[in-house]
Amino acid sequence: MSDNKQQDNSQNIVWHQHKISKEQRARLKQQKPCVLWFTGLSGSGKSTIANLLELKLFDLKKQSYLLDGDNIRHGLCGDLGFSDRDRVENIRRISELCKLFVDTGEIVLAAFISPFRTDRAFARSLLGDGEFIEVFVDAPLSVCEERDPKGLYKKARRGEIHKFTGIDSDYQIPYGPELTVDTANHNPEECVKQILNYLTENGFLE
Repeated sequence: MSDNKQQDNSQNIVWHQHKISKEQRARLKQQKPCVLWFTGLSGSGKSTIANLLELKLFDLKKQSYLLDGDNIRHGLCGDLGFSDRDRVENIRRISELCKLFVDTGEIVLAAFISPFRTDRAFARSLLGDGEFIEVFVDAPLSVCEERDPKGLYKKARRGEIHKFTGIDSDYQIPYGPELTVDTANHNPEECVKQILNYLTENGFLE
């Protein structure tokens, strides 16, 4: 398909306005929708913390949904590789998906390495003020390599995996995230408690 044809198609698509608003859905669920965007190196503890947080939210009868990097690449982003270009497209798709979930009134837990600041800024730009909560899951590379739950660092060091974040592909530490959880010095329960305190203090859990 030519670029002109694609442009013509996009110009003929009109946004359909829903009759029920995000605010109405949020009131029904008695919560304030948002995206908790967990970013950090592989092995830093993103998925562990996000999973535990989802359990805690469920116990509080809050409606949330967890989007995990590996799971998304089995389906929605199964056609993408790990080049810088594909990583950008991966996060673009996820960001748009998060926007839709927030519109349903959900609390979204998005656990992705998302190494580039510009991509995380794009995700933030799709949401309203205060709806994007960047959670930097902070653990030094040495700690992540020691954990290496999937054996990926060993493969990257042997040259079996290329463009692996932290080894031969850059990870850009967030500037001014809403939350930083230190998983090298605090256990998952402590980190989740910190996040729940933030959500409570800022009115996300009504």
